[in-house]
Amino acid sequence: TVGYGPGLFTAAGLQDARPAWLAPLPAFSIDRLEPGWSGGDLVLQICADDALAVAHASRLLSKEATSFVTHRWTQQGFRPSPGTVAPGTTMRNLMGQVDGSRNPDPATEPELVWHDATAPDWLVGGTSMVIRRIAMDLDGWDLVDRTGREFAVGRRLSDGAPLTGNHEHDEPDLDARDGLGLPVIDMAAHVRRARTTDPTQRFLRRGYNFLDPTASAGRESGLVFVTFQRDVLTQYVPVQRRLDEIDLLNRWTTPVGSAVFAVPGGPREGEFLGQRLLG
Repeated sequence: TVGYGPGLFTAAGLQDARPAWLAPLPAFSIDRLEPGWSGGDLVLQICADDALAVAHASRLLSKEATSFVTHRWTQQGFRPSPGTVAPGTTMRNLMGQVDGSRNPDPATEPELVWHDATAPDWLVGGTSMVIRRIAMDLDGWDLVDRTGREFAVGRRLSDGAPLTGNHEHDEPDLDARDGLGLPVIDMAAHVRRARTTDPTQRFLRRGYNFLDPTASAGRESGLVFVTFQRDVLTQYVPVQRRLDEIDLLNRWTTPVGSAVFAVPGGPREGEFLGQRLLG
């Protein structure tokens, strides 16, 4: 996957073609962003089932680009190895929680991800990409008992089901009360804060766990949280604002990197990638 950052449009003299949503995200109070993990003018996302294939492709593509780019950052992440879980199984993050339940399907809800013919020609069939590097305080999380972990997220550890449901993909009942009259899903639980009654405030999530023993203390492990959506400002930002205001998980998670990119539509017959913009 190739994405263009805001600076690419400036460098190419195409400022007027830059979408309004292609800019750094608004400042959030929970952010502790580090320049070494943030921003960028051009991104390559290279994925494969085998680490050797990723390493080889990354080296070749990066080597070919050295004449016109300066390396800013590399983030390496992983998901379950092929064959270790059944197809369609939702990934777990390093906290042990199911991560990515109720993801939209771009095939049935394309308007949430893909740009249609109303967009500039170069962006038709393309999308936007947000990358957030989120450090996790796993040592602190280890001190929390199982009940406390499920309370913070609003889902069961065993199967990812909401505390009010029986299966992972059950709709959380945010009105449910326990025997004391208290919300079963806490008012600050991650599930509640991430949800909305606005069907347009949804986006495709694809996270990658990371382990980086060379990082500074408290930054060694976490999640490279990648999202795809048609419009960052109307889909992603409102959700992130709610999580910034209050979310029990904020005690153990810290965003340390952030970047936004525009992903152009695929090339047509005889075109190079991005030709409708850069040609």
